[in-house]
Amino acid sequence: MFFLIGIWGSRARKVYAAYLLFLYTLFGSIFLLICFLSIYLNKGSSIFDFFLISKFFETREFFFWIFLFIGFSVKIPLMPFHIWLPEAHVEAPTPGSVILAGILLKLGIYAIFRLLLGSFFNIYYDIIFFILSFCLLSFLYSSFIAFNQIDIKKIIAYSSIAHMNFSLLGLFSHNLMGLFGAFYLMFGHAITSSALFLGIGVLYDRYKTRLIFYYSSLITFMPIFSFFYFIFLLSNFGFPGTFNFVGEFFIIIGGFYLSNFITILTTIGSVLSLVYSLFLYNKIFFGPLNKNFIRFYNDITRIEFLIFIILLFFILFFGMFPQFCLDFINLFLYKLFVKI
Repeated sequence: MFFLIGIWGSRARKVYAAYLLFLYTLFGSIFLLICFLSIYLNKGSSIFDFFLISKFFETREFFFWIFLFIGFSVKIPLMPFHIWLPEAHVEAPTPGSVILAGILLKLGIYAIFRLLLGSFFNIYYDIIFFILSFCLLSFLYSSFIAFNQIDIKKIIAYSSIAHMNFSLLGLFSHNLMGLFGAFYLMFGHAITSSALFLGIGVLYDRYKTRLIFYYSSLITFMPIFSFFYFIFLLSNFGFPGTFNFVGEFFIIIGGFYLSNFITILTTIGSVLSLVYSLFLYNKIFFGPLNKNFIRFYNDITRIEFLIFIILLFFILFFGMFPQFCLDFINLFLYKLFVKI
């Protein structure tokens, strides 16, 4: 990703964004390295299964939990470790943004599930209030800050931060509904956010800008692209029948087991996602045509249509028939809990 952004990035700040990604990742890795070295020096082994069943002094367990959480929260990313993601998304080429949204952002949540929820349960119960507070703050902050962006990629980047923190809320709800929702939203976000970034790449290839006020009335000469992007945005804010809706629904249901107040705040965040998604679509695809900036008109090509139709199939199929994905998640959770 460092070379994808630093060499094949689209703007002058690409080197700055590449080093920002590298330094934030290095910062999180330092905490992970300290934690794993300490475990190895104390127990004489760094085998994964051995770590899950090992017992430590309570103070040491607390520092292990905090260090691991800081290291993994950089990859989610959790506020205040989120600065690198909007910069990396904006400066990265379209394939780099797809890799970031579809793969790299999921590493932190998966690692938290495998390492932190599989051990140190007593520490988890002691600091659950602070963890949920940070998740809610990051979720609402990124949703609000998306309103203030003029770069289309930054809007989707902050939306990715919000969805990842929403998934983290389900992970820490400590009930099966929340876990199902967290995993389902991870899959849904990977498909939906990748589709949105690919759509932004289509526009950038044609008009060489991602600033929102240069676009208007695209629906008049790009109707096929407008249709696809509308479905992708529907999934982004969790419209019923789309991929993200199932995960968000399970997370909200799981939030009732923790607190009604948490459920209200997560619902407010979902409404904010609806508002900025529809604002983005309305600004780009409707309104009077600005002939000073848009001088040539053509819809998507055949290869772009093929890519979009595949992503559209996944978004609608798993939104309407979630049992296919839920069976896989259930099998994974069952094997993991039996192993632990």
